[in-house]
Amino acid sequence: MSNANKDGSPGAAVMDIGSRLELFVDHYLIDRLQGAELKLHSPTSREVALQFDKPWEGTSSTYVSMCKDAGRYLVYYRGSEFRDRIALHTHTCCAVSEDGIHWVRPSLGICEFGGSADNNIIWRDPEGERETCGVVSHNFMAFLDGNPNVPEAERYKALASGPIVGLASADGFHWKRVQAEPILFPYAKCNRKGDYISLAFWDAVQRRYVAYVRGWRRLKSTQTQCEEDPDKPHTGYRQVMYATSPDFVHWSEPRFIDLGETPLEHFYTSAATPYFRAPHIYVAFPKRFLPERKRVPEHPSPGVSDAVFLSSRDGVHWNRTFMEAFVRPGRDRENWTQRSMMMAQGVLPTATDEISVYWIEHYCHPTCRLRRGTLRTDGFVSVNAGYAGGELITKPLRFEGDELIINYATSAAGSVRVEVQDEDGRPLPGHTLAESAELYGDEIEQVVSWEKGSDVSHAVGAAIRLRFAMKDADLYSIRFRRDRTLGGF
Repeated sequence: MSNANKDGSPGAAVMDIGSRLELFVDHYLIDRLQGAELKLHSPTSREVALQFDKPWEGTSSTYVSMCKDAGRYLVYYRGSEFRDRIALHTHTCCAVSEDGIHWVRPSLGICEFGGSADNNIIWRDPEGERETCGVVSHNFMAFLDGNPNVPEAERYKALASGPIVGLASADGFHWKRVQAEPILFPYAKCNRKGDYISLAFWDAVQRRYVAYVRGWRRLKSTQTQCEEDPDKPHTGYRQVMYATSPDFVHWSEPRFIDLGETPLEHFYTSAATPYFRAPHIYVAFPKRFLPERKRVPEHPSPGVSDAVFLSSRDGVHWNRTFMEAFVRPGRDRENWTQRSMMMAQGVLPTATDEISVYWIEHYCHPTCRLRRGTLRTDGFVSVNAGYAGGELITKPLRFEGDELIINYATSAAGSVRVEVQDEDGRPLPGHTLAESAELYGDEIEQVVSWEKGSDVSHAVGAAIRLRFAMKDADLYSIRFRRDRTLGGF
């Protein structure tokens, strides 16, 4: 990563990708596109995952985080009811699933509501502690801690409140603070009182905890920190700040993420997470908030939202190739009111060829709910070529493995052919475009072959380029793997 440019591209350096999965969410691998372009794919809207219709939930249920732990999925969210901007109740709830599609609320017996503990509430703020400890249940964002050295009693972690407190749990249901005092203070110059938006996760590649929190940034500021009065209204844009920690307790000073030269927009949340199939790549789905717009005149509050897509390879410099929305409010009128379309943190595998993302709909309506959407596996972005055809040539790279696997889709008339070149662009004998099998269809894992077979092991250790000739086709990801029929494992 030390040789990378700000957008994550390493210039002319040879990249060692080993046998890891690489997604075409950015230009990291791409040297040249001709007649092809990067294309953003929006999720397909599926069923309502959770209707927030229990007495302890309500019209302002939101701030969702999701994770998969062995054979179960968990979703954490705020159960709350706001009327006239006053919270009638606020607490943290957890639902579980065996497949990420069908969700149930376990009766946990942890917290009482309405005189009964027959509910799925996992946290309620102790009476009298709101001023000293903050409102933990306002924004309780949990994750499964992948740190191999994590104690069994702290397998789950969470950030909440503001200033931000840390929490831990052994089972995901029973929680305690990691210490009495807050662990993160991003507010001195860059936030306002009560701005609690935060999340965290364990980065298995860089072996550290990463947090993303919200700060306010001036339009023309190039400072790492903002300088305006945090209590003065309308002094900037809601933006995302980044901090790291070796132990989840001691954190670096938060700083703003780098979005390059793209215009500032309000990012209400980030929903940042490592992509589970390629953890060296972060993806994020910020809720883009336009506070001055009002689409539904009779609604009491202004503001409309959608979700956008970002990616990063170091957590600080984020690629924003796509200014367009990743998820739109659509034709549903009740998604065109304030603070709907907030994406959940977490991307879950829900089938062998499918990943799921989730978002809040109908915020501050009686029908407030969590919606599931699906993408093909690795399917956030593709290199796309139309019927006239196009080409992709990668930067120089080194790999490990015996065969090349691609995730691709074509039309019935479309195709993909692949050529392996040396570092200077000369085709390798036996792996030219003319000798490539013509691939057409729709596969998550397709072995690329040539007239003499699929073996590319003779090029291991050498700097190569890949040339893809495409027609009416999408290429989502690539990786090299060892072929068991060639003596691999």
